[in-house]
This record gives sequence, structure tokens and C-alpha cells, in this order.
Amino acid sequence: MRKSIRRDQLRLGMFIHRFEGSWFKHPFWRARFLLEDDEDLATVLDSEIERLIIDTDKGVDVEEPQSAPPLRPAAAPAPARPAKTPQPVRATPLRPDDGHEVARIEATRVTNQSKKVMREIFDSARLGKAVQCASVTAVVADVTSMIEKNRQAFLKVLRLKSKDEYTYLHSVAVCALMINLGRQLKLDEARIADLGTAGLLHDIGKMLVPADVLNKPGRLTAEEFAIIQTHAERGSQLLEEIGAVPDLALDVCRHHHEKMDGTGYPSRLPGAQISLAARMGAICDVYDALTSNRVYKQAWTPVEAITRMRSWEGHFDSALLFSFMQSIETFPVGMVVRLRSNRLGVVLDNGRRASRPKVLAFYSTRDQEWIEKDIVVIGESLSRDAILEEVDPAHWGIERAAIDRLMEAQAPRSKLAG
Repeated sequence: MRKSIRRDQLRLGMFIHRFEGSWFKHPFWRARFLLEDDEDLATVLDSEIERLIIDTDKGVDVEEPQSAPPLRPAAAPAPARPAKTPQPVRATPLRPDDGHEVARIEATRVTNQSKKVMREIFDSARLGKAVQCASVTAVVADVTSMIEKNRQAFLKVLRLKSKDEYTYLHSVAVCALMINLGRQLKLDEARIADLGTAGLLHDIGKMLVPADVLNKPGRLTAEEFAIIQTHAERGSQLLEEIGAVPDLALDVCRHHHEKMDGTGYPSRLPGAQISLAARMGAICDVYDALTSNRVYKQAWTPVEAITRMRSWEGHFDSALLFSFMQSIETFPVGMVVRLRSNRLGVVLDNGRRASRPKVLAFYSTRDQEWIEKDIVVIGESLSRDAILEEVDPAHWGIERAAIDRLMEAQAPRSKLAG
């Protein structure tokens, strides 16, 4: 018989059938097992789970309540210790760049810790061993915290991963990009946590692919590419066997290589049948792969990667790809956009890697007339403007050739400014 009990009623010998509440909070990778270990019992008691389901046919039942023991007289309170005299603290003046350096150090610490955890998780998957989901949730929590504190510093550090670190840090980067995109879309926190989990686990099936194929420096043969493609289904099957992973993570693991035009794998799903989470996973996965050094290619810059991705017709959800651009503040040079200030502008070459995008505003949508040119730096503290959407200039009676002439005239000045 299955029975719902409080966490504090749990004892050795019980068979745990299921943890109630969010998977993000429960402390084990597997949900069904006989509780025989004192350490496992302590782990559950220290977790945030309030209730769980036990199966009394497979393990012991809840103990009957016993009469309360007689109360003992309270011990005499310990004498108060004299307060220590506070010592003066000498303040160290901050340099202007201290904030950036602190953010970089913290981002590096979280990145290195996450890499270590992902190595353990992937090695366990490769060996067929179970892993406590507390390891996954800890990484998701750390990544979420870093996205809230200093998104730009964290994403920049993740892009600096070496070829040898790619297998592990790619998953951490996709986790961060999924969380960041979820915030851009204003999704609820529980769903964002599941998206982070999905990012961490989306490539776990690659641990079941032979290393000589996975890490081959040259072009893959058709047979080798077919082997690589199996990682989506095999990873999804592995997560299903675990039995406690969010459905959203299963979906992303299986379908993050599907394409909007139905030419992706493993199921060749048309765009209407690909979930929002899987479409997000496709974008985040490809972007991080393109901006990372691999055994067979050098990293592209963020602008190069976004420009190429935008040109691949039928690959990504175009509206979602634009939201992704907004989330990382990176846009293709030459894209015509509408600004919050009711102006049209064209994205300029900002002249530096990973610096804030620059837009040349040239047209008022309110007055429907050309205006004096104005360079807007998106995200700059002194500017409250922002890019709202991509637009077709023809809708406003503006020829593309006129915009190209604006960019040509601006090019020397923008390069000097960058």
C-alpha cells in the first residue's frame, strides 16, 4: 500500500516510491528505492521536500506514535561571555575596475566548480552508475545565481573554454543560455529551473558515443555522423530510465536537433510539433557550439555566430532567435530594427568582440520621416533605448540601398568609435 508521509516520519527500511513536490528540490537522481543507508536518510531529512510516498508492501510502515517521555528539568543557562571589544577595520579603497574583476573571479569559480560536477555526472552516465540529482540542482542554482548577479561576465568566461573542456562546459553554457533566454521570455521560476536542468542534461547521450567518434578532429564519415545522431534518443532513454527527470528535460534531450522545416533528427518533426523548450535548446546548443573552440574548428565571434544562424532558413524559430539575440545583446550587422524610442535604426559593426551593440537611428515611426542620424549604444547606462523587433524597411517605404549608403557613410566613424 502506498502512503503519503512527512519527511520527518521517514526511517530506514522504508521503500520510497516517489518524492512529492518539484524534482528540482528532491535530493536523489532516482525516485524509487529501498532506504537502507544512514547517509541517504540524512540526505532526505536535510532536503527541502516536505512529503514523500512510501510503499508499505515493499518496506516498513510508519511507526505507531508512542507516549511522550517525561520532561527533564531544564539545564541552567550557561553564563554569558563578555563581549569582545570590536577592533577597528581599515577600509581598502576600491579601484574603478574592482567590480569587473570580482565578477570575473566569481564567474570563474562557478565555471570551474560546475565543470567538475559535470565531469562526475557524465562519467557516471558513461559507466552506467546512478547520480544524485543534488549535483544537478546545485549547478543549476549556481548558474541561476550568476545569471542574476552578472550575466555578461559569466557568459564571457564560459565562452573561453578550451577544446579539452568543451564536453563538460558546453552543457554548463547551454544551461546558462537557457536560463537567460527563459528570463528574457519572462517565464516562471519553476519552468526556468527545469530549462536549466534541460540545458545541463541535453547532451548526456554523447557519453554513450565512442570517444574516437565524438572527438574526431577531421570530417566525420556518413557512418560516424549516424552514430553521433543516436545521442539524442539514447540520452532521452537514459533519462527516462532514471524516472525522476522533468518531462521538459526529456523533451529537450530528445529533440534539440529538430529543425523548423522538418529536416532535423531524430524524428524529423515539423516546427508546429517542436516544443518551445526544444526550440530554445536548439538555439542555445548551436550558438555555444559555434562560439567555442572545437577539435576541428576555431570559435566564431558572437556576431559571426548570430549572423550565420539567422541566415539558415528553416533551421530555427525566427521569432525565438530574435528573443535570444535580445537576451545576449548581440545582433547581426545591417539588421534594421525598431527601437523603444519609436525610431528605426540599423545595427552597426561595434568594432570589438562582445561589446555592446550600436544602432544608427535614422527614421521616426511616429512622424514617419527621416531624422538626424543618432548612434545609440544598446544597454548603456546613460541610454534607456532598446531594440524591440526586427523590421522590414520596405514597410515604411525605405529602400535597402538607402540604408546601405547610410552604413557606408558611417563606417569610418564607427570603426574609430569602436
